[in-house]
Amino acid sequence: MTSEYIKRSVFVSSLIFVFVFGLFLPSEVKASGLASASATLSNSRLSFRAQPTAGTTGSSAITISSSGQPDSNTNHLFPSDDVCFTDAGIEGCIGNRLYSVSSISDSTHFNLTDTLTNDVSTSGYAVSTQSRSLVLAFRTIAEIPVGGDLYITIPMADNAKGNDGIPDAGSSTGINGFDLNGLASGGVTVTGCTDVNWGAASITPGSGTTDHTIQVTRSSSVCPADTTITITITIDGLVNPSPVTSGHTQGTADNYRITVLTRDAGDITLDSGSPAVTPVEGVFVSTTINQSLSFAIYGVASTSGTLCGVSRSGSSLTTTAMAIPWGTIATPDVFFDAVQRLVISTNSTNGYVITVEENDQMGQNGATCTGAGNEGSIPPCIKDTSCSGTACTTTQARDWTSAVGYPGLGMTLENTNGGNDAAWTYTDDGADCSGGTYCARPLPDQEQGISKVAIMQNSAPVSQSSAFVCYRISVGGTQPAGYYYNKVKYTATATF
Repeated sequence: MTSEYIKRSVFVSSLIFVFVFGLFLPSEVKASGLASASATLSNSRLSFRAQPTAGTTGSSAITISSSGQPDSNTNHLFPSDDVCFTDAGIEGCIGNRLYSVSSISDSTHFNLTDTLTNDVSTSGYAVSTQSRSLVLAFRTIAEIPVGGDLYITIPMADNAKGNDGIPDAGSSTGINGFDLNGLASGGVTVTGCTDVNWGAASITPGSGTTDHTIQVTRSSSVCPADTTITITITIDGLVNPSPVTSGHTQGTADNYRITVLTRDAGDITLDSGSPAVTPVEGVFVSTTINQSLSFAIYGVASTSGTLCGVSRSGSSLTTTAMAIPWGTIATPDVFFDAVQRLVISTNSTNGYVITVEENDQMGQNGATCTGAGNEGSIPPCIKDTSCSGTACTTTQARDWTSAVGYPGLGMTLENTNGGNDAAWTYTDDGADCSGGTYCARPLPDQEQGISKVAIMQNSAPVSQSSAFVCYRISVGGTQPAGYYYNKVKYTATATF
């Protein structure tokens, strides 16, 4: 099994141990310690290995033993981890299937995203493999001659199938170790001291109580002393061991040593080092974020600069979150403008939409404006705008720049803070407005059965997305005196 899924990685600094051996040989050759030797696992998470006690074909529920195994609880098994089930002989995954963990029920129960296609073996194991690259780095003390080599020893679990990709187990680190996972020579690279002068790696998987070894020969050109060399064993190899079964405390790393030698052509050790690697359980970091939607309407002061192309001054209308108080309109065929600001935030992955509608057109004393309504109807109404000779609609904006002959109530939009959530804007230059300066629409009228329309929307989460809603009104010279009003409703909806 070659999959590896890293939910959380805890990197533990490598400890550097330097050993000096005095070799008394006729030639007076002496081995020295490699300088600055280090070993780094890019995934330092221990593999998971437990014994299932229940799991049947067609079910997704698994129970594991609570004692006597490298992992006797689910503390180190995380959602989305890949897991397979072996038989007692550990002959690969039963049914040649990998499953994904969907949830952890408690310390001895977990669930799969798919149902089992075979019964689990209660004499076998539930395993979740953790692997990645191992990087060995050091600086030579003695030169490495042509025909000399780099010789790496990696601990393997005693008498295990140490090259099948299944994480191995042992009672202590002395008899536990890494699975080689079918590592081939192409999975080992050496950099430093002219890369091309190193030969292909020769890999010997461990057997019985013998550990794995990797040999890389210096094929040409002497490698000088005081040279930094890096050996990388790639993702294809080294399945991390499962926790030792005796004396292991979850959250405390198990300590393994990788031996690195430089040797001459006669296999005499020149330099040596034994940097440590310390795999440990991963840390599952989780939280729950509630679905959120916040929406606010803000009034806009009279002196708020130019909005929707209209320059505002102290005599302009100030709105609140709940009112657009036009006050007394004494001059016909003149535009009056007002602005509100909408602000919305949501963590919905599908975003949001804000719609607008009015209960009716502006009727005298709030009376119902049947149908289109106008100043001459009974009761009289301030109708919704038609914008211009080519009329606008609630779904098609038109430029509304002349109050004479085109009275009514309408609206347009302006994005703020570089946003683009407004459904249209006052300067839209598409087919509807063609370079407009106040590209407007009437409000959807509930009384006429006109559907509400979107004025802001986004298909992704947003934070403080904002737009100005600009209202405009004008009345003709024959509009009857009186008090006119209607009600406008915004609706914000997020899709979770």
